[in-house]
Amino acid sequence: MAGKSCFSVSHRSRSFFRSVILLASLSLIAAIIISFSSLSSRCPPLLPNTDHNPNPNPSPPIYSFVESLDKFLASRQQAPDRTDSFFSVEDLDNSIWVREMERLQGSLSSDLWPGISSVIRVYVYEMPPKFTYDLLSLFRNTYRETANLTSNGSPVHRLIEQHSIDYWLWADLIAPESQRLLKNVIRVHRQEEADFFYIPFFTTISYFLLEKQQCKALYREALKWVTDQPAWQRSVGRDHILPVHHPWSFKSVRRFMKKAIWLLPDMDSTGNWYKPGEVWLEKDLILPYVANLDACDAKCVSENQPRRKTLLFFRGRLKRNAGGKIRSKLVQVLHDAEGVVIEEGSIGLAGKEVAQHGMRSSIFCLSPAGDTPSSARLFDAIVSGCIPVIVSDELELPFEGILDYRKIALFVSSTDAVQPGWLVNFLRSIGSKEIKSMQGNLLKYSRHFLYSSPAQPLGPEDLTWRIIAGKLLNIKLHIRRSQHLLEGSRSICTCECRHSNTTKAS
Repeated sequence: MAGKSCFSVSHRSRSFFRSVILLASLSLIAAIIISFSSLSSRCPPLLPNTDHNPNPNPSPPIYSFVESLDKFLASRQQAPDRTDSFFSVEDLDNSIWVREMERLQGSLSSDLWPGISSVIRVYVYEMPPKFTYDLLSLFRNTYRETANLTSNGSPVHRLIEQHSIDYWLWADLIAPESQRLLKNVIRVHRQEEADFFYIPFFTTISYFLLEKQQCKALYREALKWVTDQPAWQRSVGRDHILPVHHPWSFKSVRRFMKKAIWLLPDMDSTGNWYKPGEVWLEKDLILPYVANLDACDAKCVSENQPRRKTLLFFRGRLKRNAGGKIRSKLVQVLHDAEGVVIEEGSIGLAGKEVAQHGMRSSIFCLSPAGDTPSSARLFDAIVSGCIPVIVSDELELPFEGILDYRKIALFVSSTDAVQPGWLVNFLRSIGSKEIKSMQGNLLKYSRHFLYSSPAQPLGPEDLTWRIIAGKLLNIKLHIRRSQHLLEGSRSICTCECRHSNTTKAS
C-alpha cells in the first residue's frame, strides 16, 4: 500500500507541474501573437528576399531557339563597344592572387575544401558586336531562306540550331540576375574575381552564313582580340571557355587556342576534325546537340505508349563519311527486317513531323555514328521517349560523370550490329520489364537535354557549369605550374602532350 500511495502522489505531482507549464506556454504564445499583431498594424509587410528568390513566379521556359532569339534581340541593351583590359598581365595576376587569398582564408569558416566555392564566377568578355549580336541578327534575318542547304542537303539554319549551345549559355550568363534561375554560376564584372572567362563568339553561325574568306578573316580578328587580353596571356587560355560545337567551325585558327576549354559535340578520335593534342576529356567538355524534335512530356508518353508498335526506327542521312560509313552497312543488314523502319531523310519542317511521329511510335531508335562519332538523333530519341540503340564505338557522351546512360540506352558494337539478323534478335530478347524501366528513366532524363530560356535547374546549361566547376583546381594547378617553369626545363612538355581524345577500356 505504501508503494502504491507513493506512486499516486508522484503521478499527481507531475500532472500538476505539467498543467502549470502548459498554462505558462499558452500565455507566452498569446502575448507573442498580440505583440506581432500590434507591430503589423504599424509596419508594412516585409517584401520577399529577392536575393534568395529573385523570380518567385517565373514565366514558362522557352525551348525554341528562334523564339528565344527573337525575344533576346528585341530586349537587347546596347553595350559600349570597348576592349576589356587591365594595365598589364602582372597587375591582373597580383589582383587575382589577392582575391584567391581572401577566398582561401574565408574557407576556414566553411565546410568547403579550401579554395573551392559552391558558386563559380564567370567573366563574360564584351566583344565587339560583329562577333556576337551582328551574327545572331544575321541568323534571324536569313532564317526563312530555306533554300540555303549544305552539300548533303541539310538545311543550314537547322544545323546552326542543333549546335546553338553558344547562344543558350551566353544568353543565360548575361541575363539580369533577377531573371536567372541558376545559382551555381554567376557573372562577375571584375576580371580578378573570375574563375573562368567566357568567349561569346558564334563560330558556327559565322562558318555557315559568311563567305569563306570573310569567315576566315573574322576568325583571325576574333583570335587576335581574345589573345590580346591580359587574362588570356596570363593563363594562355587555360581558364577560358570557347564554344566550338560544330566540328567544322573555327578550324583555321583553333590550333592557337588549344589550351582553352572547348565546348564540343564529341571527341572525334578519328582525327578528321580535331588534331592530336587539341582536345581531351580532362580539359574539354562534351555538350548535347539541341534536339530537333519537340519533347514528349509525361502526358505525351502515356498517350503514345500504346502506339509504339515499331521495333526499331531510323530516319536520316544513310550515307555519311568517316565513322558514319556504318550507316550504309546497317541499311544492308536491316533491309526488309520485320518491325524495322529505316528511311532516308533530313530535318526540314516536313521531315521533322515524319521523324517525330516515327520516334514516338517506336520502342527503339537507332543512333549510329554520323560524320563524327556523335549524332543529333541520340538526343531526338531521348526527348521522344524512344530507347536509343547506340552503334558508335568511339562515342563520348555529355555529362557522363553525372548521368548513367546505361539506364536509358543500349550500346552495341559495330561488329555485332552488322551481322545479319543479330541486332533484331538482340532487341527482341529484351524483356518488357527492362523496356518499361528504361522508358521511365528516359522521361526523367529528358530535362537534362532541353536548352531553354531561362535556363532551368538540372538542364544542360546547369550540368555544363557543374562539370566545369570540377575542372577548376586542376586548371589553377596548370596555370601556376606554367608560370614558374623555365625555358629548357624537361617538364616544359606537360601531360597535356600525351592525352588521346578518348577514354580507353581498362
